[in-house]
Amino acid sequence: MAKVIAVTNQKGGVGKTTTAINLGASLAASEFRVLLVDSDPQGNATSGVGIAKDPDKPSLYNVLLGDAEIADALVKTELEGLHLLPANKNLVGANLELVDLDRREFRLREKISKAKDQYGFIIIDCPPALDLLTLNALMAADSVLIPIQCEFFALEGISELIGTIDRIRETMQHPIQIEGILITMFDDRTNLTRQVAADLREFFGKDVLQTVIPRSVRLAEAPSHGKPILTYDIRSRGAESYIQLAKEILAHDTKGSGSGAERSALG
Repeated sequence: MAKVIAVTNQKGGVGKTTTAINLGASLAASEFRVLLVDSDPQGNATSGVGIAKDPDKPSLYNVLLGDAEIADALVKTELEGLHLLPANKNLVGANLELVDLDRREFRLREKISKAKDQYGFIIIDCPPALDLLTLNALMAADSVLIPIQCEFFALEGISELIGTIDRIRETMQHPIQIEGILITMFDDRTNLTRQVAADLREFFGKDVLQTVIPRSVRLAEAPSHGKPILTYDIRSRGAESYIQLAKEILAHDTKGSGSGAERSALG
């Protein structure tokens, strides 16, 4: 069964979508079948893997509202083993339309449960808000990966998010784990970056991943070409860092290859 990882931070501009795309691509390159779920109405993960945001085609919106199954909306990307559940502008209305539906917090979880045996990993790119879309992603996820930029307000934002995760564990009885806190846009030439990174490691300890994502022009360019960094520039520091992130997460994964997750086992 797939391990479901929600990539989330209610603060925008921290490398959340970049991380979702490139972690998914790196895991696919490691011979796992991966489903990337674009749960952000901006649809940046969709365009970031080269898929057009077409409001006339089935998308996550239709899946959440019960008009379609995941299989109806799946799109293959150019990277073998990486599939996309796309988003488009229709998803903007989902937060309002979900409010009056039964089991509104569990819609994505119920849909994903039908597809988990087809993938090794399911990566959900969440919107930069603690709304119903994010709540659906957290309820569907086994763990949370939190990208965080080294800046002055970093600790304040992440504490609020972890508080939300704690409340979900308690009130929803959902044993979601912290996959890790990922330092992004790291520039070791600045004192502030180094100090914030040190503060994060001191405060959150082992929850902070060893892998650090550098500030990179090539990483910033890749989405405009509709490519993960692995297919845009595999020799770049950004590609190396996301390959290392995938290795670190695989090392944490207690399920191992016996989950039936590998592409070779599924054809």
